Amino acid sequence: MDNKISPEAQVAELELDAVIGFNGHVPTGLKCHPDQEHLIFPLGCTILIQAINTQEQNFLQGHGNNVSCLAISRSGRYIASGQVTFMGFKADIILWDYKKRELLARLSLHKGKIEALAFSPNDLYLVSLGGPDDGSVVVWSIAKRDAICGSPAAGLNVGNATNVIFSRCRDEMFVTAGNGTIRVWELDLPNRKIWPTECQTGQMKRIVMSIGMADDDSFFYLGTTTGDILKMNPRTKLLTDAGPAKDKFSLGVSAIRCLKMGGLLVGSGAGLLVFCKSPSYKPIKKIQLQGGITSITLRGEGHQFFVGTEESHIYRVSFTDFKEALIATCHFEAVEDIVFPFGTAELFATCAKKDIRVWHTSSNRELLRITVPNMTCHGIDFMRDGKSIISAWNDGKIRAFAPETGRLMYVINSAHRIGVTAIATTSDCKRVISGGGEGEVRVWQIGCQTQKLEEALKEHKSSVSCIRVKRNNEECVTASTDGTCIIWDLVRLRRNQMILANTLFQCVCYHPEEFQIITSGTDRKIAYWEVFDGTVIRELEGSLSGSINGMDITQEGVHFVTGGNDHLVKVWDYNEGEVTHVGVGHSGNITRIRISPGNQYIVSVSADGAILRWKYPYTS
Repeated sequence: MDNKISPEAQVAELELDAVIGFNGHVPTGLKCHPDQEHLIFPLGCTILIQAINTQEQNFLQGHGNNVSCLAISRSGRYIASGQVTFMGFKADIILWDYKKRELLARLSLHKGKIEALAFSPNDLYLVSLGGPDDGSVVVWSIAKRDAICGSPAAGLNVGNATNVIFSRCRDEMFVTAGNGTIRVWELDLPNRKIWPTECQTGQMKRIVMSIGMADDDSFFYLGTTTGDILKMNPRTKLLTDAGPAKDKFSLGVSAIRCLKMGGLLVGSGAGLLVFCKSPSYKPIKKIQLQGGITSITLRGEGHQFFVGTEESHIYRVSFTDFKEALIATCHFEAVEDIVFPFGTAELFATCAKKDIRVWHTSSNRELLRITVPNMTCHGIDFMRDGKSIISAWNDGKIRAFAPETGRLMYVINSAHRIGVTAIATTSDCKRVISGGGEGEVRVWQIGCQTQKLEEALKEHKSSVSCIRVKRNNEECVTASTDGTCIIWDLVRLRRNQMILANTLFQCVCYHPEEFQIITSGTDRKIAYWEVFDGTVIRELEGSLSGSINGMDITQEGVHFVTGGNDHLVKVWDYNEGEVTHVGVGHSGNITRIRISPGNQYIVSVSADGAILRWKYPYTS
């Protein structure tokens, strides 16, 4: 997927300001750098380096698809990351220089997916494990940036190996483990070979989820899907002990770290974080976190450590009092909408699946979370007076919340038959306009205590995807996936004009002078239309691949922005109809995009849960 722009148009790069996002599903994806000042973690195809104290961010960009694993060398000089790719294609490993924040080498041998990576203790070698379609283990020389040797990772009659860990003392030994396989490998450098020895676990058949090595290499510990821990001796290749006998860890031992002072930090798939010791593995200290634990990373010796979960929460825990502090959170499902309150860029709201979140723009902090369990929120808008957030839900209800407290203010029941899919408010705060999955557009009168249906406008044949209201509240435009955009008269409550195109419309905007609208959708065209008679004025090729899902226009109408399934944020000159800037950073389909009031930022949201904030390229 090359996102190339035609050479004749000189297109500048859009500067990425900040990212809110963390892919909590990558096993051991959250890492604390040995400098103890930075956290490193994946988000889509980007790797974020975030300063713990100042929140300053750097981005490593080079992967063409989602990052599936991450490793940092013990000295901290190198970062290695692997990705997934399409079946049968080579999946890259990238070796990065941490200090310079730049790509050193691309290592391509494995197919399909890189399952796991580990550095040898003195930064001499990197070992990589291919995914299920590949099944091989490869040792790379870091100095030569080339493969030394490889071998099938597991025997013939067992499952895949999914975990790898290097010895803490020797550059010649590492361990792989997975479904029914535990192997200790010796690297024979003169002969360019690796020799595996199968470990014996007797009658115990286990699927290994996580792996930890003691500092002196005396033992390594395996966390299993069954919820117990196996302690192995790497010299004898025999099982030393296993536990806990009762009260196994619910949903498996998904993360495990050995501490220098003895004992283990263990994370379970049910979000339980435990400090325990061999041979009983009974919890000495424990806390419950939100989401299955996928990473535990130590800061220094482990007096403080960080935990990452599947719900994309990052916690800081101090070992002595074993209390957690939530230091970062983000959406872990597709973000459906984003909106700024009227006239201020200080905060914005997003919605994804079951929750609406309000964010502080400059610090990326989550200020408020409103959750409606088992529902999906399709759209949100702030009332102009800032006193309520109006939201559209798939259970056919419109819910209004107070933006400071998240208190439910009112609910409009059965607002639409097949879910509420789009929502907008008028600037006098007296009306809400909603669109539904069945194609109806409904106008609601909002009083102090009452919400009543003023009119149901039945013209669209399928779901309404976007609603924009004219500044004087006398007109609005609705875009639908039935290939029509309708301009409604909000005074007489009837249709003024209809626009037809062979596309599923996803987004629509009024030009600030309000005699033209621009639309876009699945045909990748950006069309300008005359509001007065619904004729098309011009059409631009908006993207080379995939639908355009979001657009927004500046208050002056000089520039507009688009985003869609090509993962690119584009800034356009309205009159020239040309792209002036392109932002590369999303790895999921962009679902919505907004320019902040005052033209300071562009904020784009995507299907992988990421929220990206870009510097607006022009000074207003």
